[in-house]
This record gives sequence, structure tokens and C-alpha cells, in this order.
Amino acid sequence: MFELRQLRCFVAAADELHFGRAARRLNMTQPPLSRQIQLLEHALGVRLFERSSRNVALTSAGRVFLLEARRILRLSESAALATRRVASGEAGTITIGFTAASGYSYLPRLITLCRARLPNITIQLKEMVSGDQIEALLSGRIDMGLLRPPIDRVEFATLRVLVEPLVAALPSGDARVAKAVLALDDFHQQPFIMYAHEGAKYFFDMLNLMFESAQVVPTVVQNLSQIHSMLGLVRAGIGAAVVPEAATSLHLEDVAFRPLGTTPANPVELFAVWRTDNDNPALRPLVAMLENELGRA
Repeated sequence: MFELRQLRCFVAAADELHFGRAARRLNMTQPPLSRQIQLLEHALGVRLFERSSRNVALTSAGRVFLLEARRILRLSESAALATRRVASGEAGTITIGFTAASGYSYLPRLITLCRARLPNITIQLKEMVSGDQIEALLSGRIDMGLLRPPIDRVEFATLRVLVEPLVAALPSGDARVAKAVLALDDFHQQPFIMYAHEGAKYFFDMLNLMFESAQVVPTVVQNLSQIHSMLGLVRAGIGAAVVPEAATSLHLEDVAFRPLGTTPANPVELFAVWRTDNDNPALRPLVAMLENELGRA
């Protein structure tokens, strides 16, 4: 059909209605410009200009085609700009996996930052446990994961983005609510809602180690993998639970949260993880933003 350079020559000539001025505007000489317009007319099978020794005017077909030519050039420029922005990482799509607990507090902050600092990058979210995120990173189904340690794959780069304490979650009528700060001893031989080994291994192992070190043996009444489900049972008065501080943002009625003394004071860690060979250009500015935010913390 025709080429973009032919359209540019045509639009310049249509604007100037003078081939010499149009050629100077495009930094070329008149004969090549006239030739490009002739090729365009040949491709279209119509005359676009009425020419005389003293005047140049658009034909009726030329006036109609001018509108379309401008539109095509705008689209081509827009496509080129969008392509360059994606290639440079200024625009694009990133798929992020996240654990349910990170979705309570950290993920909303991250999305707010992305919308403010990286407005042309679209974030797609997939909720999954840490183990599934590892597999999704390896298979390329997600670009970045927000997950719990351990992370022992040489293919991955990691950035610790959050540390937080554990808190006690108690039924509103529990006598321990009167305490300002709870200790692990407060759960000894008391009804306790524990994490499931499958699906919540990180918290399961962490609490078991803490209880064992403190020689505390709670009475486990349920094992669950999702924190919101555990808090639902706390609300029902079945027992107490220990959850990351971010869970307090759920603001459930009839559930009281109290600080819990642990060593270390902030044992819960969250990491941003991505493959070192990920070639998604949009990932680079996201990682840079996370590093910058941690530097300000």
C-alpha cells in the first residue's frame, strides 16, 4: 500500500499547499517529496492534489485522505512511544504473587506507591502461599513474589521489605485481655488455634520453635492455614491465636489484639523475590522503587 514517509510528505504538502515549503519543513529537497506524493497517489489510485504552475490545492479525495493520514501518523507515533516506554521499563505489566497476610497491610501500601511513582505500569496480583510462589517464579507465571523465608534458590534475587512483630489475638471476654503485654507463658495449656503445617509452614515452624524454647505447651484445638479463618475462630471464643501485626488491620469485632513479647522482637519477615534472569523491563523500576523506599525507612 503506502509508507509512513509518504504520508508525512503528503501532510506537509497539504499543510503548506506549496511543495517547496513542505520539502524545507521536512529537511529534504522538492523532487524527492514530489516523488513520494506521486507514489502515494499511485498506491491509492486517486489524485490528492490539483497542481498548476501557480497553485496547489487538495482534491476532494485529498481532503478526506488528509484526515485519515493525520490519524495514521498519530497512531504510529503513539505506538512507537508506547513501545519505547515498555522497552525502557516506564510502562508495562508486572505480575506479583502475594501471601494473604501481606495483603492486609504491606500490599496496599505497595500498590499505592506504584500508582504514584509508576503510573504507567499495570500490576496484576495473584494470591498464593509462599511455596506456590516459588514454583510460579521458576515457571515465569509471576514476575515478583511477596513471600516468607526460607528462600534458597540461586536463581532468585531477594529484598527484605518488611519485618514486624507477632501479636496475641484473644476473644473479647478472655481474662488475658486485661494485660498490656502478653508473654508466651500466657498460652501454656490454654486453648490455642495453631497454624497448619501444610499451607502455613513458616508460621507453624516459628511458633513451635518459640513455644519449645519457652517450654510452653498450648492446647491446640484447631490447625488452620489462613489467618482470617483463625481470627474467625478466635471471635467465636474457641481459643486464642498468635498472628503478625498486620492482621490487626482487619479490625474484627470481639477480637482483642495485644502485644506479645518475643525474641527477636520482630520475628516476621517478608521478602520481595524475583528471578535474576527476568527480562521484563518494567521489573527494574519496581525493584529500584522498593530499594529507594527501604533506604528512606
